[in-house]
Amino acid sequence: MRHSGLSDTKTDVAESQQTDVDVLDVLFANVTLLDKSVASKGEPRFVAKVLRQTMSCRANLTPHKLVDFFLAALHSKVPTKDALVALAGGEPTPTPVQTPATPVKSPTRRSARGKKTPAEDDVPDASAEVSKAEDEALRTPIPRPRAKPTPMQTLLPEVEAYAHLLVLMFLTDNGDARCVQASIDAANRLKVFNRRTMDQLDARVLFYVSLSHEKHAELSDVRSALLASLRTSASRFDEIGQESSLNMLLRNYLHYNLYEQAEKLRSKATLPASRSNQQQCRYLYYLGRIRAIQLEYSEAKECLQMAQRKAPKFARGFTLELSKWITVVQLLLGEIPDKKDLTYGGGVTAAALRPYLDLANAVRLGDLEKFRVVAGAHEHVFTCDKTTNLVVRLRRNVIRVGLRRISLAYTKIHLTDVASKLGLGKDDDVEWVVAKAVRDGGIDAMIDHDAQIMYSKDISDVYGTTAPQEAFHARIAFCLDTHNEAVVAMRYAAGGKTPAKSSRKTLNDADAEELVMHILDDDEF
Repeated sequence: MRHSGLSDTKTDVAESQQTDVDVLDVLFANVTLLDKSVASKGEPRFVAKVLRQTMSCRANLTPHKLVDFFLAALHSKVPTKDALVALAGGEPTPTPVQTPATPVKSPTRRSARGKKTPAEDDVPDASAEVSKAEDEALRTPIPRPRAKPTPMQTLLPEVEAYAHLLVLMFLTDNGDARCVQASIDAANRLKVFNRRTMDQLDARVLFYVSLSHEKHAELSDVRSALLASLRTSASRFDEIGQESSLNMLLRNYLHYNLYEQAEKLRSKATLPASRSNQQQCRYLYYLGRIRAIQLEYSEAKECLQMAQRKAPKFARGFTLELSKWITVVQLLLGEIPDKKDLTYGGGVTAAALRPYLDLANAVRLGDLEKFRVVAGAHEHVFTCDKTTNLVVRLRRNVIRVGLRRISLAYTKIHLTDVASKLGLGKDDDVEWVVAKAVRDGGIDAMIDHDAQIMYSKDISDVYGTTAPQEAFHARIAFCLDTHNEAVVAMRYAAGGKTPAKSSRKTLNDADAEELVMHILDDDEF
């Protein structure tokens, strides 16, 4: 048992050392990629690979490894080197000194004749254990020396910007409030350099400026900086910075419920032609929220569902937020979401969607009292999710569903009974509520204002009307239009272009060959 415990400890130490080696190797490799990006005059795929590899080793960043990287990758002439080392808050890792292991010889107990006794055969030999340890040490791979950045690479502004980004990532992940001032200093430092090879790094640093202020300060303080960044990116044709600044501004406005300002900015801003998938998902999410507040529920649902389809699989929090908004928008449209859409994932995900599942059940039943209980019990959740305004609007839908159930159950009912079944208070005008539902087409009924009675009309058979015929006609017309478009596309070239000279020459050659064949046939006769 003692030997197995020692082996487990050795394995854990080896794994931790291997992890540390991998982190520094990745960071040094990223410096090489940044150098290649500068040499290729801003090739975006190199910086994109740097960001991907950084996210993969982000969880393994430690203060000691950050300090080791800064001391090796930043030149002594870089003015922000000492500040970055101080923000990391670690000490450089001491260089390990390897000393050759001295084998320990243990005398073997022998009998008087010079041979081991049978009882001594069961005792483990110390020399065998030492030799086994030496074999394990020899089989353990010696870490190769790291390829540290060259002196020319340590002077690159891109490497300095990457160092600022690493510090901001580390401080933000640890919840350190120093990330606010560090992000401001990093943004001011990067403004000194006017290099297109730093556009992606600038956009990512600006993202952490907004994120740090959202967590530890006032988000409105960076609005002017984001507007200036958007103007600068548009003038420089920096598409990455433009889409990042636009999304951060939309988030800034929506954080303070400034939906009108967000819509004005969105309508006047020019969207870049080539957009990344992540930024497009964020834009569709913000646009869906704006459309939902503006009562354009169909377009809001389309934008939110498109963002959910485009969202990466590992973005679970973003997908969860989209599920909440899609559920509320579907309820406002009169649709009841499937239960599986609100119970997927299990655990934390199902618990986060539980308030919206209860809300959907209350709307489906048309129970106004249950709706009030759910809205009151989960008021804090709806406030944090920014869906309180939409949840309040659902009261009309609950009343409409309840009226529909009452109209199906009763052919004649007094308005007082309607109010009691719906749970309406004395301040609510029941007659006005029923009349509005009749006018909107929610129920098929009529009101006797003198007797205060609601009469439900008989449900007509839909197959006795022209509705099925119109539906089939619309489907057939769509199929015919699709067929005609396909025929036209096969008949004519795209864009109405005339055939090329080579095709004309081929046709002329075929006609000439056919004429020669006819002449030969005539000669035979």
